[in-house]
Amino acid sequence: MKRIIVLATALAAAAGLSGCGGNAGSSGSDDPIVLGSVNALSGPATFPEASAAAKAVFDRVNADGGINGRKIEYTAADDKADPATATQLARELVATKNAVALVGGASLVDCDVNGKFYEQQKIMNVVGTGVGPGCFSSPVMAPVNAGPFLDSQMTLTIGSENLGLKKICGFVSITGATKPAYQASIDAWSKATGKELVFFDDSVPYGNADYTPQAVKIKKEGCDAVFTNFVEPDALGLLKAARAQNITDVTWLFLTSVYSQQFAKAAPAGQKVYLPAEFLPFTDPSATANKDWRDLMTQNDLALTSFSQGGYLSATYLVEVLKSIKGDITRESVTEALQNMEPIENEMVGTPYEFGTGDSHNPNHAGFPVMLENGAWSNAADDWLVVEQN
Repeated sequence: MKRIIVLATALAAAAGLSGCGGNAGSSGSDDPIVLGSVNALSGPATFPEASAAAKAVFDRVNADGGINGRKIEYTAADDKADPATATQLARELVATKNAVALVGGASLVDCDVNGKFYEQQKIMNVVGTGVGPGCFSSPVMAPVNAGPFLDSQMTLTIGSENLGLKKICGFVSITGATKPAYQASIDAWSKATGKELVFFDDSVPYGNADYTPQAVKIKKEGCDAVFTNFVEPDALGLLKAARAQNITDVTWLFLTSVYSQQFAKAAPAGQKVYLPAEFLPFTDPSATANKDWRDLMTQNDLALTSFSQGGYLSATYLVEVLKSIKGDITRESVTEALQNMEPIENEMVGTPYEFGTGDSHNPNHAGFPVMLENGAWSNAADDWLVVEQN
């Protein structure tokens, strides 16, 4: 098997965060190890599986005796996709609860609104599902997922290079300051392949009520394929609008955010969807590396999704780092351990996880192409599509 290599876009150029030092919390040797995360558990787009999966990992560690006899106390806070709420919750977790690290979070706004604060407080964040550009351009955050921007570059590459599609059209929903990062990803794809989008429409909001205008535009422009970053409800709305317009010959290039069994069952018949799975495809029964994750999620009645894979991996990585610490586990010792950690290999991921001391982090820069056809997901390649880091 031969991996497909593509050139990465520099997210740090699209969105950067800076900060200075501040007070660092600590935890006594007999106290619980305090961890937390800020999440979109409610709001326009929710990601509850990541923090729930992280909690399942920590609950299992606690049931096995904890870390050197110390239990993990984990708080998953709901920012409701509201910047003001996210700001308040971050301060409660870091300054009031004195968390030693953040882990397993999945939020539309947390990284971008709280990144500078985390940097000032010198607290590291092993993000379960990085969404905003700030998640990938901070010295104190290292998501375990590839993220929507590398996802965008990879899914466009699948469309133009793997599938040979010519007329690719694009709809992107923009939140906050994400437009430059999406544009940088599209530009990197164009530079690597020499291809251009027929159009790039960033006017569609999350939770749009009617996708008929978009379907009409797709038909009018004669698109061979449509690339979009829509989450599940919006992607389904677009597919249903396309079916109503009798559009049956378009290939849909989506992001990992729609990779779920729920989406597969709800998608209209006759539509082909391709995307890069950020982790080893959980719909592949031969993917034995997913067994521990799958068993733990099943035991806790949690959804089998890419988001729960991310939460599981973030907690699993951090537990390994915590176990490596000699002496007391404090914010300072956790920060030092993450900065000096050896890369962790895991067969669920296409590239090793490491934090390090860089100004930005995107350790997962691989995706496994999958496709949805006739209500079922299947692998669309035999190996990872890897994005080379600049």
